[in-house]
Amino acid sequence: MDPAALADRLAALASDRKAADIRVIDVRELVGYTDFLVVCSGNTERQTKAIHDAVYQTVKDELGLLPRRVAGEREARWILLDYLDCVVHIFTPEARAFYRLEQLWGEAPARSVG
Repeated sequence: MDPAALADRLAALASDRKAADIRVIDVRELVGYTDFLVVCSGNTERQTKAIHDAVYQTVKDELGLLPRRVAGEREARWILLDYLDCVVHIFTPEARAFYRLEQLWGEAPARSVG
């Protein structure tokens, strides 16, 4: 699956789990380690964990892909799934406001999903 299609699928899976404020950020022209960032929020740690679980399991079952790295699932305030070409960031609202990834990558093309 090409990186843009994977980013769209990851965003759709997050949306299926009622993730809020989903953004797909195209960083292909800015960095060499990934092509897209998918950034979203869950309202609570429990919801961020549920979004993570659904994305992880569905991508594994449908595409046979496992993330190269997963971080933050224990605290569940900022969970990262690294699929190499696409990196998913699932935040609680407080963590998202604190880290402000959208502002960090403000010059990159981005679009809202769902």
